Amino acid sequence: MAGFETVWVLVFLVVIPALYYVYKRVIKKKKKAAIKFSNIGFIKSALGNKRSKRNEMMFYLALLVIALMIIGFANPHVPLKQTKQGVNVVLVLDVSGSMLAEDYKPTRLEAAKRSAEILLKSLKEKDHAGIVVFESGATTAAYLSPYKDKVIEKLRSIAPKEGRTAIGDGLSLGVDMATSIPNKKKVVILLSDGVNNAGVISPEEAVAFAKTNNIQVYTIGLGSEGKVILGYDWFGNPQYAELDEATLQAIAKETGGDYFKSVDDKTLDEIYKNISQDIKREKEETNIKDWLFLAALITFLVYLYLRYGGKRVIQ
Repeated sequence: MAGFETVWVLVFLVVIPALYYVYKRVIKKKKKAAIKFSNIGFIKSALGNKRSKRNEMMFYLALLVIALMIIGFANPHVPLKQTKQGVNVVLVLDVSGSMLAEDYKPTRLEAAKRSAEILLKSLKEKDHAGIVVFESGATTAAYLSPYKDKVIEKLRSIAPKEGRTAIGDGLSLGVDMATSIPNKKKVVILLSDGVNNAGVISPEEAVAFAKTNNIQVYTIGLGSEGKVILGYDWFGNPQYAELDEATLQAIAKETGGDYFKSVDDKTLDEIYKNISQDIKREKEETNIKDWLFLAALITFLVYLYLRYGGKRVIQ
């Protein structure tokens, strides 16, 4: 739908029907006067000859120029199909100790980083990308930027930590980053292979924060078909990697995103490709006042040609 920045300017469009009414009244009186005085030349002039038709056309052109100028000063905007707004895309990556598991080659974290590049390289020119990493807490790895190559450099330098898993902290920082550049659609992509067991912000609080800011969250659960041993406790008992799918599913559902389960390197690659295709870019409101002013100028030039062109001057 078209919109106007200064709608009140459109009030001046009432001048158009007012001028048209006055013009018709004048023409009507002229015709009556012509019939009354019975002057053949005057009657022809009043009832319509080439000159009067040209004058009438010029009057309509003048009205068109006025209308185009008024609409132009109202600063109209229209959504153009070929023009799309950029999207703020924030990757929130789990770098806790469990991401060192080697069921993904060479490790879960390295596989996640490699797959994330697929997404970053597929983003559009107007899109901005940023990265947040989390373990026992959350921190910024790459600030939101339109320079995706720089963000990829930061992604490649991310190293694993030994901490626990603070999903709520990571998500809330990702949401905060996504809102740092306003007037764009905002998407957060959260990847984790564990259970929320650290941090100061709960996943529920982070979800509420995302919903308040109208941010869509896609979640990816990283795991394998079978059990993955991460290490052993003091008594020699194996410690397995745990994936809290219920929490990740709830985050995606509550924010209008989707949940994906990754079981190996190939499915992880496919997930990032699918997310890239799923990101919807809204039509961008484009100011067309310059087009209207150009149309008004062209119309005015036609008016001048009819009045003074062809080596004739219409009196």
